[in-house]
Amino acid sequence: MLQRAALIIRTIGEHRGGLRLAELGELVDLPKTTIHRIVGALTEEHLVRVDPSGRVWIGSSVLSLARLAATELAEQLRPVLIDLHHAVDETVDLSVLDGASVHFIDQIQSTQRLRAVSTVGSTFPLHCSANGKAFLAALPGDTLDELLTSPLARFTDNTLVDPDELRAELDVVRSEGVAYDYEEHTTGIAAIAAAITDDTDPIAAISITTPADRFEVNEPRLRLELLAATSRARELLSA
Repeated sequence: MLQRAALIIRTIGEHRGGLRLAELGELVDLPKTTIHRIVGALTEEHLVRVDPSGRVWIGSSVLSLARLAATELAEQLRPVLIDLHHAVDETVDLSVLDGASVHFIDQIQSTQRLRAVSTVGSTFPLHCSANGKAFLAALPGDTLDELLTSPLARFTDNTLVDPDELRAELDVVRSEGVAYDYEEHTTGIAAIAAAITDDTDPIAAISITTPADRFEVNEPRLRLELLAATSRARELLSA
C-alpha cells in the first residue's frame, strides 16, 4: 500500500497540470478501484487534492514536507559547501529541482570584490543554468521529454533554444559529470555544476558561479574541487 501511494504521489508530481484518474491509471498501471482507494486516503491526509474538474494535484502536506526536506538537506550539506567555498573562494550554491525550475536552497558568497551572487529562494530555468542542465542530464528520458517540449526561452545571445542542441549537450554532461553555463542565463556570469544523485533520481546540485572574465582560466581547478565536493555530498547522504 505504501509503495503504491508513493508511486501515485510521485507520478502526479512529475506531470504538471494535474492528472485525471483515468490518466493516472494509465501511468501507474494499477486497477481503477485501487487508485480510487489510495487517492481517497491521500486526499484525507492532504497529500493530494482533487479539484472540481476531477484533476488530482499534489497536496499541501507534500509541499510542506518538501520545504522541510529542503531545509534539512541544506543543513546536512552545509559543511560540503563551506569546504568548497574555502577551496575556490567563489560563490557556491546548493539547489533542488522544483518542477521545471531550479530552486536555490543555500549559498555561500565569494569574498572577492567582483563576485556572482543570486538569492536563496530564487528559481532559475533549467535549460540555461549550469545546475539546471545538471538536473536535466540526470532525469529519466520520459521526464526529460516533457520538460523539453515547450519552446526554450532566450535570455542572452548564448542561450541554447534548440531542444536538439540542448540534448546533444546533455549527452556530454552525462559523460563528463559536470554542466556549464557560459553566459547563457546572465551576460557576464559563468557557472559549473554537478548533480548529486541516488540510484534513480537527482537529489540536489552544487554549483560554482563566477564572473565570466575569470571563469575560463580557473575552470580546471573549479571542476576538480566541484567533483570532489559532490562525491563527499553523496557519501554524506548515503551514510
